[in-house]
Amino acid sequence: MNKNQVHGAVKDLAGKVQEEAGKLVGNKTQEAKGLQKQVAGKAEVHLGDVKEAVKDAKETVKSAGGKL
Repeated sequence: MNKNQVHGAVKDLAGKVQEEAGKLVGNKTQEAKGLQKQVAGKAEVHLGDVKEAVKDAKETVKSAGGKL
């Protein structure tokens, strides 16, 4: 797991908390900000996933002796 995946998961969780807090107090702005944080967090997790896939592919090519 890389830092983008961790930061994204934290942002997603923080967004969920903020959205629920907004619902509890009836604040639509906080709900929307929470949803925005969730989207940003999920995007960062996906970025981290792509980075991991590229790293794994590079390692596979290296271990194959660059013969792919």
